[in-house]
Amino acid sequence: MTIVDQFESVFRSAARTVFQAEPVEIESVLVISDGDGSAAEEFAARSRSFLEILDQRENLRWTTVSGSEYGTVPDLLDRVETERPGLICTHRHLHSESWRWPYTLGEYLDVLTQATTTPVLVIPHPERPEFQQLAGRRPRSVMAMTDHLTGDHRLVNYAAHVTHPGGRLLLGHVEDDVIFERYMEAISKISTINTDVARKEIKARLLKDPEDYVDSCREGLARVWPELTVEAMVTSGHHIRAYRHLVEEHEVDLLVMNTKDEDQLAMHGLAYSLAIELRAIPLLLL
Repeated sequence: MTIVDQFESVFRSAARTVFQAEPVEIESVLVISDGDGSAAEEFAARSRSFLEILDQRENLRWTTVSGSEYGTVPDLLDRVETERPGLICTHRHLHSESWRWPYTLGEYLDVLTQATTTPVLVIPHPERPEFQQLAGRRPRSVMAMTDHLTGDHRLVNYAAHVTHPGGRLLLGHVEDDVIFERYMEAISKISTINTDVARKEIKARLLKDPEDYVDSCREGLARVWPELTVEAMVTSGHHIRAYRHLVEEHEVDLLVMNTKDEDQLAMHGLAYSLAIELRAIPLLLL
């Protein structure tokens, strides 16, 4: 390695991505149910109770769409376009019996999360026992989840915005061990690279960047939400198993994820897999 290369490496290793606290503006919430009458009212009331912190911080306009007000996916998208809400609140498996099986979110929700730019809060289906368990529950333990946390200011700002005062904001980043081992296998076949040194230093570097970013988030959020406790959940492992373990271990009330992928029409692969697996808690899909 030349002196120039060494200098450049030292310079880059010292560089840090600094968190930028940005306001999250939500002026209205559109609550979408597939029930009518008292069922729709109960779902709207339960949703509003869960998001009580938003009512405390902003003068929100709440609108409820019952099951009889739309019959197709285009009908629902038209209603969303008319209302232009800042947040959509709905549940899994709208107008579908598939809530009985843990393999999908339902066609309405699949399209809703991808065909609009509006964040969607997904609550367990009203027929599931997890929905009844939401009574009196607030998002006091919120996890922002991504496989690339560093620099994702929007994800962190949204997660902080919906965390109950005095609550815990968990910033999660999991390095995929399978991908890491594939690269290490390739490195082990290059004679000019010390494999043991590479394994140790690359692993440490991959974890240090998100840890440094969480430190920056902690400093930035302290000026805006001083009552929040910001914790780093930076680790390595199998993505799905690791996040399920973190959610269960820390009794997470709300998981916040990015779902858009600029390279494809479908929901981001990791986010969709987690949305299917983690059915007992609400999800905020950005």
